[in-house]
Amino acid sequence: MSEADAEGVRLQKVLANAGVASRRVSEQMIVEGRVRVNGVVVTELGSRIDPEVDLVDVDGTAIQLDSSKRYVMLNKPTGVVSSMNDDRGRPDLRRYTKDWDERLFNVGRLDADTSGLLVLTNDGDLAHVLAHPSFGVTKVYIAKVEGQVLPQTIQRLLKGVDLEDGRIAADKARLLDASRGESLVELTLHSGKNRIVRRMMAEVGHPVVELVRRQFGPLHLGTLPAGKARELTTVERGALLTLSRTDDSAPTDPAE
Repeated sequence: MSEADAEGVRLQKVLANAGVASRRVSEQMIVEGRVRVNGVVVTELGSRIDPEVDLVDVDGTAIQLDSSKRYVMLNKPTGVVSSMNDDRGRPDLRRYTKDWDERLFNVGRLDADTSGLLVLTNDGDLAHVLAHPSFGVTKVYIAKVEGQVLPQTIQRLLKGVDLEDGRIAADKARLLDASRGESLVELTLHSGKNRIVRRMMAEVGHPVVELVRRQFGPLHLGTLPAGKARELTTVERGALLTLSRTDDSAPTDPAE
């Protein structure tokens, strides 16, 4: 058994291999107290860790040590169900995973009529945590709705509306535009309840015409075209992993 097998891998080497910085700069980060292992600050340059078990963060941002994990952002178009193999033969997510050898699956769901940001990954632990409704990942939606939305309607959304499964309030709500008998509303929610935006807007008298999810936690859809997918950047992966490590609740699969 090699020394690495027996005692783990030097922390600065792990950081360098993960693309955080060169080994020399990584050493400086360790000395400065910027690196934590399993939540504990490590300042000894001789420290060794097990990259397959230990959790490392730098300046509070989680570091991906397992290079076999893939994290992909998809701009799901309408008409596509959030399943990797739809038993009813409808268009599903398989077509968007062909560029990756790994078996990817979706984190939560968007219904077929809703477009926007969906995370695909082979990291089961992250998917279970982020999909759990009690974890409350913030999501931002843009809804085109029927009718002229008034300021008092926005206030009602913020104060809460009563639905069949309980009262729900938007974390944030604002009117973006209104013309030709339709309005554009931005809603920020942490609820994982099924079709929550559509049900809220219908309850206040403004049925949804079109709905897109623009943000999921720290991830922003940006200019990614509908029907396109890309791997998350290093910064995005760090932000998502940091978010996922704050909770280890049991899995579920909520949908908008």
